Amino acid sequence: MVSEKQTLGQKGERAAISFLKTRRVTILETNYRTKPAEIDIIAKDNDCICFIEVKTRRSLKKGLPRESVNYSKQKKIITGAMFYLKKNKLLESRVRFDVIEILEKNGNFSVNLIKHAFQIN
Repeated sequence: MVSEKQTLGQKGERAAISFLKTRRVTILETNYRTKPAEIDIIAKDNDCICFIEVKTRRSLKKGLPRESVNYSKQKKIITGAMFYLKKNKLLESRVRFDVIEILEKNGNFSVNLIKHAFQIN
């Protein structure tokens, strides 16, 4: 059974994909899973491979959605990204790590793309 939180997350991811498509970003993968991580969206923006974490909330009681993409989450996404790049022989590609934060209110979604939200240290 899918929880209300999971349903909200799925709606947010669909809103994020629609948002990206309107900006002519090519979606390569969604919900890409490796043992250490799941990457919500892998996309291509011009010549750059983008690994995108989507965070959806209904309120700001717990802070901005982007604030939940902490250092530990970033490391998992980076590990998953490296796996994807190696598997697909894309290690020489330009790479970007983005966060899309979404606020849902009464069925309407406010979408904010944060490019270069974090990087490999």
